[in-house]
Amino acid sequence: MSLPAAALWEPFVEFAFMRRALVATLALSLGCAPIGCVLVLRRMSLVGDAMAHAVLPGAAAGFLLAGLSLPAMSLGGFVAALAVALAAGFVTRGTPQREDASFAAFYLMALALGVLLVSWRGSQVDLMHMLFGSVLAVDDAGLLQIAAVTSATLWALALMYRPLVLESFDPGFLRSVGGPGAHAHMLLLVLLVANLVSAFQAIGTLMAVGLMMLPAAAARFWVAGLPAMAAFAVAIGAVSGTAGLLLSYHAELPSGPSIVLACGAAYIASVLLGARDGIVTRRLRATVHLVR
Repeated sequence: MSLPAAALWEPFVEFAFMRRALVATLALSLGCAPIGCVLVLRRMSLVGDAMAHAVLPGAAAGFLLAGLSLPAMSLGGFVAALAVALAAGFVTRGTPQREDASFAAFYLMALALGVLLVSWRGSQVDLMHMLFGSVLAVDDAGLLQIAAVTSATLWALALMYRPLVLESFDPGFLRSVGGPGAHAHMLLLVLLVANLVSAFQAIGTLMAVGLMMLPAAAARFWVAGLPAMAAFAVAIGAVSGTAGLLLSYHAELPSGPSIVLACGAAYIASVLLGARDGIVTRRLRATVHLVR
């Protein structure tokens, strides 16, 4: 039986923690989705997943030193993820191994180390909180951190838009004209890590990358061009995040997985019905072409 519209939206009106969760989700969508679009265009989607796992040991070290302290866990996660990125880059430059294989190797070690650290001094509840987060428990400090990272991300992307786009599509040309290709790549990794760190408290280290990559991957089936793709991805993330929160509340399900599953439903719908290369759309176009 479907809920009346007023009852459906009632949690956001009645409960302050639901309003904070909604604001956090919308802010995360605004910062994470454009980064996801750049990663999709650069064919670095799995790097985002690797960085999400690499946050865990640093967050776990911060937890061991200071307990459930957001600044300590965030700083630890940021340092750990950057260390993994630098180590993977060093191996890639110094050996014949590809970048994706290097990232996969280091993120697996980082994930295992993080789980061991939390299990050593923490509890099963602490481990589940780090892995899957709790957007319903986001406090004012967490909201301020998310807002700051989102604002810095949008400002940095606007500042480095041209080098990022050129480095994504034609890195050889950017190098030939003396452009800041290496700086653009490093900035992208820093922004990626910063957004994953700001998201891990809300939806966990394993779920954070879902809000970043699924809306971006879905948007590519609807629009062309990075600005339009980023805007569409933000919209998908915002709508999916809101739907996931409502599903979590009314069905009494975990909030982080509910949000990511809502993003996943949007992705599947886009794969099937997207205006650009959707499976059903392409078949309909082929059928119309044959009829004509």
